[in-house]
Amino acid sequence: MNWDDLRVLLAVARAEGLSGAAKALRLDPATAGRRIARLESSLGAVLFAKSPQGYTLTEAGHRLLPRAEAAEVALSGSLAEAGASGAGELSGTIRIGAPDGCANYLLPQVCAAIAADHPALDLQILALPRVVNLSRREADLAITVSPPATQRLQAELLSEYHLSLAASRGWLAAHGAPSGPEDLKAARMIGYIPDMIFDAELDYLAQFGITRVALASNAVSVQLNLARAGAGLAIVHDFALPNAPELVRLFPDRLRLKRSFWLVTHAGPRDARLAQVSALLRDGLRAEIAQRERFVAQGAQDAWQNNLCAWTLAL
Repeated sequence: MNWDDLRVLLAVARAEGLSGAAKALRLDPATAGRRIARLESSLGAVLFAKSPQGYTLTEAGHRLLPRAEAAEVALSGSLAEAGASGAGELSGTIRIGAPDGCANYLLPQVCAAIAADHPALDLQILALPRVVNLSRREADLAITVSPPATQRLQAELLSEYHLSLAASRGWLAAHGAPSGPEDLKAARMIGYIPDMIFDAELDYLAQFGITRVALASNAVSVQLNLARAGAGLAIVHDFALPNAPELVRLFPDRLRLKRSFWLVTHAGPRDARLAQVSALLRDGLRAEIAQRERFVAQGAQDAWQNNLCAWTLAL
């Protein structure tokens, strides 16, 4: 059993078929099929169940998969160490998958700082309104709002963050502020498309008994821009508020949600390069969130809140 055959096994398992695996490996599908057949013959076991829907790992395939992944990690670690051009310098390509709120408002600053310190490193940000699939190698690292349930992945708490109810100054001037969170059921709400909420941690409105979302999107950035345009009330990330000076937080002492970001990687040993990038991401995201939330709590947000009080008294 050699690495060339194991990497074909990994590619077919992740792509769930020969065509996708062959494309990733820059082989033709027939060659990938012969490699799998050779590996199955050498082991005396069937590794994949073939069907019109694709290739699915058998029990024997699942037993072999962790060994193949360990070999991949060991080899990539050796290559990273051999290819390092200086102490602490990073190179190559790292793809980071993240929910679009994190990808839009946090990762650009954090990745820009990392890239400035490591000019030979290429960073790719994969922004998705769903969970990034590490098993299919959509990304090297994933940022999620919940830790994974599978033991094949491991998670590290990156940072807590907060969300607040907010509306534009124009909306408040035209419609007035609700008297409290209990009035939200009757308000025009902005939020996620209900059947496209990919994690229970994102179902913010349900805890207030809100069943109708008048203006909805699967993207955080679209929800924020709807609120900025004066379309209604929204639960928004505090770290995004510096990008939305039109918005005012409502009831910051009574209605403030707390959630967490997790950094997810494959279980088991990681190569030195991924470990270093993970540490840089962790430190950078924690600092960026803290700075932005501090600005919201102590900076311009105070003036917005004072304006809100004035508008409420005038109504």
